Amino acid sequence: MTAVCTALRGATTALSRSSRLQSSIVARATASRSLSTNPHVVIDKFVSSPPPPPQAAPSTSPSPGHQPIRHPNDVHDRNANYSDEGARSMAGVTATVRHDWTKSEIAEIYTLPFHELMYRASTVHRMYWDPAEVQQCTLLSIKTGGCTEDCSYCSQSTRHKTFVKPTPTMKVQEVLEAAKRAKDAGSTRFCMGAAWRELGNKKNAFGHILEMVQGVNGMGMEVCCTLGMLNAEQARQLKEAGLTAYNHNLDTSPEHYPNVITTRTYEDRLETIANVREAGISVCCGGILGLGEKETDRVGLLHVLATLPEHPESVPINALVAVEGTPLGDAAADEDGEADGIADVDAFDMARMIATARIVMPRTMVRLSAGRLSFSDAEQYLMFQAGANSIFNGDKLLTTDNPAFDEDTALFRKFGFVGKPAHAGPRVAPSEVSGEVEITKVNGTEQQYA
Repeated sequence: MTAVCTALRGATTALSRSSRLQSSIVARATASRSLSTNPHVVIDKFVSSPPPPPQAAPSTSPSPGHQPIRHPNDVHDRNANYSDEGARSMAGVTATVRHDWTKSEIAEIYTLPFHELMYRASTVHRMYWDPAEVQQCTLLSIKTGGCTEDCSYCSQSTRHKTFVKPTPTMKVQEVLEAAKRAKDAGSTRFCMGAAWRELGNKKNAFGHILEMVQGVNGMGMEVCCTLGMLNAEQARQLKEAGLTAYNHNLDTSPEHYPNVITTRTYEDRLETIANVREAGISVCCGGILGLGEKETDRVGLLHVLATLPEHPESVPINALVAVEGTPLGDAAADEDGEADGIADVDAFDMARMIATARIVMPRTMVRLSAGRLSFSDAEQYLMFQAGANSIFNGDKLLTTDNPAFDEDTALFRKFGFVGKPAHAGPRVAPSEVSGEVEITKVNGTEQQYA
């Protein structure tokens, strides 16, 4: 009899809990629909796709013969596909593509405890990207030295006495041969850099560069250039020649910038970025750590990038490689002088900057760039975990050393990475394919309920 009474009490309790749970679900549904009474903004949450059976769970590395699902290659087409997307959530982390970040909001993210920052950034990375796919880019200096700018970190300036000696612009065929070697080594984006303040009236040289762009593009590689300041017409011609992306870094915050460069204004740089964007060329724009900046300057740089009308397609994060003969290189080497923050960049600085960039610009590629040679494999892995998904490979980055192709091939094998193909969009995140991501959509024309 006691056992029967106990069973009845258990059943009554279960029914009571079920009733309360049902009431809670109804209340939440009613509350959710009450949020949608505004006909202009409707919130719709849904799982990205139905979870597949356990045996069909997607693998980060597709099986032989199986092609991964990819986004469109053009960054504008990719963004258009998600124009009605409000936010993504997974594992307790919510992310959104915004252009109205405040400095204080970015500073709050940047100064999070490191373990929390890494968790958030890594989760955001997995919501928007396949963490196993990393873009490989090769940078070639097609015109070295002789630059009239006074960038205090640069070994190519005529104002500094460094090991770099001015050389003429490379021949078109020489550049195309270098591009082929890079492609054979696994690189899919070829970047060409010239030590110029601006293209200006260099009509002959510009004509050769257009030939280079056409030739590299014809090999099936993506093409990037960094040639200094561009006007709108020059950007248009580069686009017609097949240029994929244009690199023009902001280097640091607007406040610290005058301490680093005086021969070109911050506004000059922003104008070139605008010309590139309006021509339909992808923007590659980032900065350098170790220029004597404060943490507020690092936040300031990210704030400028994250509030542009369109986020850059890629953001390179560089660690200063101090070169003897440059003002910053000499200051870093002067044991008796004050060199606070100059070339004093460790793996945690890089990871913190990369992680913050990943969180505030979720759909942007974050490139681990100059200075990579100074970090161990484990330290580089930390940066990939923070959200980096692009690298420069090859022996040189303009005038400073960089890991060789063979070393990067071994590194990719060790980490389980695969290279992103040229002229192919990035893989859809496995977490999106498997339905782990909850996506919130904002729809202004029709009401939808999950």
